[in-house]
This record gives sequence, structure tokens and C-alpha cells, in this order.
Amino acid sequence: MTKATAVAVFFLIWWVVLFAVLPWGVHSQHEGGDIAPGTDPGAPVLPHLGRKLLWTTLVAGVVFAACYVVYVHRLVTLNGLLAPFGMHD
Repeated sequence: MTKATAVAVFFLIWWVVLFAVLPWGVHSQHEGGDIAPGTDPGAPVLPHLGRKLLWTTLVAGVVFAACYVVYVHRLVTLNGLLAPFGMHD
């Protein structure tokens, strides 16, 4: 895997993980009982974006490392995936 491909794969994994991490620990203004004038009651009180970006990077790093090991050691192959469907060579 080239460095450019590795960066692209990590970037894609990072974005997917970001959308999974964003709802962690979110409490709306309505749940907190303190709604700022002119805002939506469903808006988060404290989104903690810095902490979520850190968690996103850590989780994406673990997922990327697992994918990299699978790729480098060829633990999953196309023939192996197609074999249960009778579509192998």
C-alpha cells in the first residue's frame, strides 16, 4: 500500500468514525432545562468537539491498523469472500 493510499484510506475511516462519535455524550438544551434565546431546543449544550476529534482519531487509528494488518498479511482475499457463493476460480 502506497503512502498516498494509506492516507486516503485513513481519511475515509476517520470521517466515518467521526459521524459515529459525534452523538457521544450529547445533551440538548431542552434536556438541560436552559434554552438560550433564538436557538433550537435540540441544540447541544456543550458539544466537546475537541475531545470528540481526539476520540475520532484514536478509534480511526485502531480501525486503520486492523485494516492494514488484514491487507498486508492477506487475511481476507477476494476468492475467500466469493467462495461461499460458489463464485471462486
